[in-house]
Amino acid sequence: MSVLQVSGHPAAPRSSVRSGSGWRLAVGLVLLSAIPLLAGALRLMELAGGPEVRPADPRFGEVPVALIVHIVGSALFALVGVLQFLPRFRRSHRRWHRRAGRALMVTGLAVGGSALWLTVFYEAQPGTGALLYAFRLVFGTAMLVSLVLGFVAIRRGEVHSHRTWVIRAYAIGLGAGTQVFTEGFAEALFGEGVLVGDVAKGAGWVVNLAVAEWAIRRRSDPRTW
Repeated sequence: MSVLQVSGHPAAPRSSVRSGSGWRLAVGLVLLSAIPLLAGALRLMELAGGPEVRPADPRFGEVPVALIVHIVGSALFALVGVLQFLPRFRRSHRRWHRRAGRALMVTGLAVGGSALWLTVFYEAQPGTGALLYAFRLVFGTAMLVSLVLGFVAIRRGEVHSHRTWVIRAYAIGLGAGTQVFTEGFAEALFGEGVLVGDVAKGAGWVVNLAVAEWAIRRRSDPRTW
């Protein structure tokens, strides 16, 4: 008797059971993005002439194009990108998945590029040091490289490789959400300080990439994607 049969009825393939709808993951990713996206929305409201809910930041000038691109791009990359990780939605809307994927590639490059631009050409954020500067250069570059490799892979028809690189890029893009927690834990354990803050922010990216690698290896069989 086949291992897929029990009492004469075919069992559901493991791939369909394992993949599921993915909505729990989607909700978790949206919640993880909520705080940095809210902060970005408030900053955009202030730039548009709204009330100053957050302290003014004179580093970016009156028309901070790179900052606006980064905030808007990050919101699109985080929220639209969530749908790309829903297996059932992806299978049911393949054309949308391809079109949205192309748009997200461009958006992701804008997010990573604007992050590097803000790091290199603008004054550093008060209370941060050289370590965070290096982290931002490394992870911003890693995000861009991951997106390019993901694009090259899908052009070659290498779907599994494409998804692994996109997952890594998405994990880096959501670093700000995890940093809310890593900074909170670091300050509670070690107090405030430039080095503590820099390490805590770097830990946010490291944690996300570690989770991404775990997820990639957990689904090492391309058929389960």
